[in-house]
Amino acid sequence: MLLPALAGADSGPVWVGRFDQGLAPWQEVRLNADLKPNTFAARTWDGLAAVEVRSAASMSLLARPVDVDLARTPVLCWRWRVDAPLQGADMARKSGDDYAARLYVSLALPDSEKSFGLRTQLRIARAIWGPAVPDAAINYVWDNHHPVGTERPNAYTDRTTMVVLRSGAAQAGQWVQERRHVGRDAARLYGPSAAPVQLAVTADTDNTGESSRAGFADLHFVGEHEACAVRPP
Repeated sequence: MLLPALAGADSGPVWVGRFDQGLAPWQEVRLNADLKPNTFAARTWDGLAAVEVRSAASMSLLARPVDVDLARTPVLCWRWRVDAPLQGADMARKSGDDYAARLYVSLALPDSEKSFGLRTQLRIARAIWGPAVPDAAINYVWDNHHPVGTERPNAYTDRTTMVVLRSGAAQAGQWVQERRHVGRDAARLYGPSAAPVQLAVTADTDNTGESSRAGFADLHFVGEHEACAVRPP
């Protein structure tokens, strides 16, 4: 079930992740019961209210439902950080599909825009992985070596597009501000009716067996011409 609509007026941000009162309404989601889960904790980190993700040969998500009016607030803002990029990751291979930090935007499409083939593909995927499998998704990732701006289908499914926003170790160990026009990305990649239904944050190390620590803070949507409402530490 979705939370009440989060669409807000153009005069202010629509907050979806403050973390100063703990993790709620974010909840852990395990995509595979056989995988070791990550560890998530709300904490103050460099003066910021944040969620800390620790991953060690493990994978699970911290997720929440959203109902956002992309016509009014299409831009997602957040801060994130990693201790270091992963060494053996390679987004082109299933065995390397790991990331030091990863932000999911899960999307829903109207039934009228789903082909018979897509409906069949989704039905099979949900039979295997459960009903939480979205119609489509965009993953904004902190990669280890692919250039910033790289976009490619996920190694496991072409219904998820990986978008590299940060790469390498140059900015590791510090908070980095992001601003991404999700409305434009969703329309370009999956059609003008694609709508966010869930956000999730994580670090992902189950394929490479490595370890990672990442942080996320200040997640909110703003209007196209509005500045990100970053709270000072």
